[in-house]
Amino acid sequence: MTVETLTPKRRFRNKLRGRDLPPVALAALRQLLGDERADAERRRRDLLIEHLHAIQDAHGHLSLVTLRALATYMNLPMAAVYETATFYAHFDVVHDDQAPPPEVTVRVCDSLSCRLAGAAALEEELAAGVDPEAVKVVRGPCMGRCDTAPVVEVGHHHVLFATREGVEAVIDTGHYHPEAILWQRLADYRAEGGYGLLADCHEGRITVEALMQALETANLRGLGGAGFPTFKKWYFVRQEEGPRYCAINADEGEPGTFKDRVYLERSPHRFLEGALVSAWAVEAEALYIYLRDEYPGLHRVLREAIAELEAEGLVAPGYIVLRRGAGAYICGEESAMIESLEGKPGKPRHRPPFVAQKGLFDRPTLVNNVETVYWIPMIWQRGAEAFSRQGRHGRVGLRSFSVSGRVKHPGVHLAPAGITLEELIEEYCGGMAEGHRLAAYLPGGASGGILPASKADIPLDFDTLQEHGGFIGSAAVIVLSDRDDLRAVATNLLAFFADESCGQCTPCRVGTEKMLTLLEGDEWDAATLTRLSQVMMDASICGLGQAAPNPVLGLLKDFRGELAAQNVIIKG
Repeated sequence: MTVETLTPKRRFRNKLRGRDLPPVALAALRQLLGDERADAERRRRDLLIEHLHAIQDAHGHLSLVTLRALATYMNLPMAAVYETATFYAHFDVVHDDQAPPPEVTVRVCDSLSCRLAGAAALEEELAAGVDPEAVKVVRGPCMGRCDTAPVVEVGHHHVLFATREGVEAVIDTGHYHPEAILWQRLADYRAEGGYGLLADCHEGRITVEALMQALETANLRGLGGAGFPTFKKWYFVRQEEGPRYCAINADEGEPGTFKDRVYLERSPHRFLEGALVSAWAVEAEALYIYLRDEYPGLHRVLREAIAELEAEGLVAPGYIVLRRGAGAYICGEESAMIESLEGKPGKPRHRPPFVAQKGLFDRPTLVNNVETVYWIPMIWQRGAEAFSRQGRHGRVGLRSFSVSGRVKHPGVHLAPAGITLEELIEEYCGGMAEGHRLAAYLPGGASGGILPASKADIPLDFDTLQEHGGFIGSAAVIVLSDRDDLRAVATNLLAFFADESCGQCTPCRVGTEKMLTLLEGDEWDAATLTRLSQVMMDASICGLGQAAPNPVLGLLKDFRGELAAQNVIIKG
């Protein structure tokens, strides 16, 4: 036996592992996205979600062969592309052995406000009345139109106060595009003094310190939920070494919240001026706007408004970067939004460091809410004192309340901070809906807890509700009546949290599912629910898992008699 026969033959792969990529797939992708060989910028990782949107919009789904082509196109591992595509609810990933989804997707809003308005029955009617080969009917999370419940989205078109006949009429006509929005154009906004503040900032007539002092005097706080003083956030970001970025979170996914949408539709340029002033204040290299995908009409509005600014030379081309979310509530959390802006799954980061220290692209980043920056030009124009003089019951400023549920006039109501629910309903909402008596309310959306009618005299503002087991958050007020099933309310809210958990940490991922299972039974073990709640609040990475138990704890604390009357047995 020779040495040659004892030496095994070495085998070398002449191609990459995995399935072959048909050249036609990559060619088609280049036709859609542009040739990355001629422009390497198209390969940037932060463009991954934008590329996925372009493919989903063009084909109605994401096939695996297209995802493989995209991985090659962007020089990314297929695992990274697949993980990102499957993380977001608005991307339909189709495996090789699956048929593409029907041409039309009908999403029936599953938020609490829409369920109160009959969305569950409407979903059943629609599913029974359509051809499943042509139309897919699914549940969707809150669509930010709670004052017009129930809401159904057909393609990208929202049907308000939806009925089966109305939805079927939209399907029959094939009108799947976003509804038209009449918005204030640049010329009209400038005619009333718009962008005067921005000009004064850039030309040195106003200093950052003077503007920060005005915001402190006005007591402007973060209006996305956390309520952190705006001037302090600016200060902390300015202390960090540049380059810096500014990012505006327009992903208001909290069930019951729709104020940001209303303000963006009314005056996108006031919002943009406030955002640009914020970016100027921290000397940001670029301004990013992260808009939730449930607002497709606003995506067009903001694109056109930004184009107006660029055409008039008020902002450098490309300085404002508009990005779409893709259906993930968790991206309302600032670090999860940063991850999504970087083209990744929107999973919250461990803190510290905070995004003010290491945010977008690992640089200091100022993150503000839409409504927060929307008020900045008005505060400067009318005076900080005029803003701070508002308020009731010892509170300061104004609040935008998104009110839905059992009231005569739901909608966004601008009212003094510290107004009570009783006052809000009677003075702004026309009273309770006919035949309904106030029983409970959610002061801050799904995560803000649930309070009884006996606590409708508490001032609604930051720092006033915590001792009662709630918080104001984004001021998403959902009003419940004596006709509502409290167990159905609890299971709706926990099902939402369980579905929207990013899955990164066990206390939230497992805890929300376990709590939902416990609530679906006829007997609630209060001790078990309380212990589980404590674990979730103590050990979850972000606010989703920490706040998810709030409505359950509120029911156990204040509604035992009402639950018993609705045949829920509470043990312990």
